[in-house]
Amino acid sequence: MPPSLPQSNNGDPRPAGRIKVLMVIFITVFVIYGLKLFNMQILNGEIYVSAAQKIARRATTIPAQRGEIYDRSFTQPLAMNVDSFAVSITPADAPESELPDIIGQVAAILGVNREVIDYKIPPRYYTLYQPVEIAVNVPFETVAALAEHKDSLPGVTWQSKPLRQYVDPGSLSHILGYVGNITQDELLKLFNQNYRMGDIIGKMGIEKQYDELLRGKEGREIRTVDVKGRRVSNEVTVREPPEMGKNLALTIDRSIQTLVEKALGKRIGAAVVLRPTTGEILAMVSYPYYDPNIFNQSDMSVRYQTLLNDPNKPFLNRAIQSSYPPGSTFKIVMSTGIYAENAFPQDKVVECPGEIAYGDRLWRCHIRKPGHGWVNLHQAMAQSCDIYYWVVGREHLGVERIVSYAKDYGYGEMTNIDLPNEIAGFIPTPQWKERRFHERWQNGDTMNMSIGQGYTLVTPLQMANMVAMTVNNGTIYEPHVLKEVRNPITGEIESSVEPKVLHKSDISPSILRAVRRDMRGVISDGTARFPVNINAVEIAGKTGTSEVGLQNHWHSWLASFAPYETNKPDERIVVSIIVEAVNNWEWWSPYATAIIYQGIFADQTYEEAVAVLGPLYQPAASARRE
Repeated sequence: MPPSLPQSNNGDPRPAGRIKVLMVIFITVFVIYGLKLFNMQILNGEIYVSAAQKIARRATTIPAQRGEIYDRSFTQPLAMNVDSFAVSITPADAPESELPDIIGQVAAILGVNREVIDYKIPPRYYTLYQPVEIAVNVPFETVAALAEHKDSLPGVTWQSKPLRQYVDPGSLSHILGYVGNITQDELLKLFNQNYRMGDIIGKMGIEKQYDELLRGKEGREIRTVDVKGRRVSNEVTVREPPEMGKNLALTIDRSIQTLVEKALGKRIGAAVVLRPTTGEILAMVSYPYYDPNIFNQSDMSVRYQTLLNDPNKPFLNRAIQSSYPPGSTFKIVMSTGIYAENAFPQDKVVECPGEIAYGDRLWRCHIRKPGHGWVNLHQAMAQSCDIYYWVVGREHLGVERIVSYAKDYGYGEMTNIDLPNEIAGFIPTPQWKERRFHERWQNGDTMNMSIGQGYTLVTPLQMANMVAMTVNNGTIYEPHVLKEVRNPITGEIESSVEPKVLHKSDISPSILRAVRRDMRGVISDGTARFPVNINAVEIAGKTGTSEVGLQNHWHSWLASFAPYETNKPDERIVVSIIVEAVNNWEWWSPYATAIIYQGIFADQTYEEAVAVLGPLYQPAASARRE
C-alpha cells in the first residue's frame, strides 16, 4: 500500500503549486539570460566586440615636428629639425632576472653611465609593459650596434625622433631660446592646453613665446594588447599622422645681427636695433650668450649647471631683462620737458664753472672739470653739461614733471615685446621714497634724477623706444620679433604681424623736432663728434655714462637714430647700446654704434666697416668721454 502524502497542519497535502512556481521562476530567469546572451552575441555582438577591442588597445604617440624658425628673408632656417633616434626599453619584455645585465650592455653601447638608466627604470618598473625612453640624440652608428645585439637585448627598441638644432646661433640664443622636456610644474599650468608628460616644449625665447604655433599636432598609432599590456600583434589598428608646427619668420635681419654681435664684441652689455616706424626688432644682442644646442648633448645637465653658476649670467637677455641707470641719455627726457613746459627759456644761459655747491657737498660736472662756461639748452645737450640740468631740473622743472615726461616716454612700463620675462625698469617718485625709505624726497634727489642717476632704471629696449618716440613725433609702436607665420608645407604666409601702437604722446611735433635737432648737435659738434660723426649717414643721438658702485666705475650708453633727415621714414633705424661697468673702461658704445651704422648704410660687413672707419674702431680702441 503506497505511503500516504504528508499532511499539513490543516490536513491538506504539501502544495504542489509552490514547486510549479519555482519551476516557472527558474525557466523565466533562464529565458531572460538566454535572450540577453542572444542580444549581446548575435544582435549587438559587433558593438561589444568593438568595445572590447577599445579596452584592449594601446595608443602610442607619434611626435610632431616643430615648425622651423627663419630670419626676415625666410631663406635659411635659424632653428630646424634633424633626424635622430631615441632608444627605449620595455622592462617586462625581458626576463626580470636578466634585465640588470641587459641594462648594463645597453649603457655600454650607448656610452652613458648605467646609473642614468637605472634612475629611469628602477626595480619597481621591471614588470612594466610600457616602453621607457632612456636616450635621445642617438647616432645611427650606435643604433646599428644595438641592432647587431638585438637577440640578446629583448625589450630594447629604437625609433626616429626629430631633434631641434640651431644653426650657428651665436647671439641669437636669447631670441630663439631652446626646448626641453615638460616639467611637473609646467604640466600643472598647461594640462588643459593638451600638454602631456613627455612633451617637448619651449623653455625660453621665441620657442617659449610661440610654443603653441611651433609644436604642431601629435599623431598616434593604436595597437591591440593583452590584459597585461603586451602587444598581441604588430598590426596597427588606427594611425593618425602628426601635423608639423607652423614655420615662423622673424623680424631679425641675420646680417645686421652678426654685425651688431661683432661690434659689441666680448663685452658684457646689450644692443638693440629697432625700426621705429613699425616696432620691428632688426637685431638684439646680449653678451654673454650661450649655445642652445647643448641641450641636445648627453652631458646637458652638467653644462646647464655650469651656465647657471656663471657669474656673468649668460641666460640673461640684458636687452629686456636687465635695467640700468640711464645716465645722460635721460637728458632727452629733460630737454623734452623743458621745451614742452617752457620751464626755462631755451636761449637763456646757465653758467657751468665745473662744480657747484648744494647742501653739504660739491656737485662736479662730469664731462669738463674746468666747466663749460655759459650754455643754453642746445649747448647743454650737445656738451652734456650736468650743471645746466641740475639747476633747471631742481629750480624750474621739478620732480613731478620730470616723472611725468619719463613715463610718457615709456619708462617704468613694459614694452610688450613678444619675448618672455621682460622687466619694466623703474621710475622713482617722492611717494615711493617715503613708502620705501620713510624719507622725504630732497632737491638732491631731483638733481640726481635730472642727469639719469639715482633710483631711475631703464632697459636697453626702453631706451630704444624713447628714441623711437622722438623720431615718430610722439608715437611708440610695440616692439616685436615675430614677422610672419607660414605654412610648413607650402611656405605660404598665413598671418603677418601688423604695427601696433603702444603709446601716443600729445607732445607737439615741433618740440620733438627741437629735441632731434639737439640730439644731432651731440654728434655734429658735441660729446660724440669724434667717434660717431661718420660719412655713411647723418646720425643723431645722446651719449651717457652712469656711475655704479665704486668711483670711476661707469656704464657706457649711446641711444641714437639715423638718418637724421630723410624723406623716407621707413629707412630710419634706432640703435641703443650699453656696455656695462664690469668691462674694462673704454667708452665703447659710441664706437660700436658707428660701426653698426657704417655697416648698415654702406652695406658692409663688420670687417669692411672697421677697415673704412680706421684703427680707432679696432677692439683695442679706447677713450674717456661722455
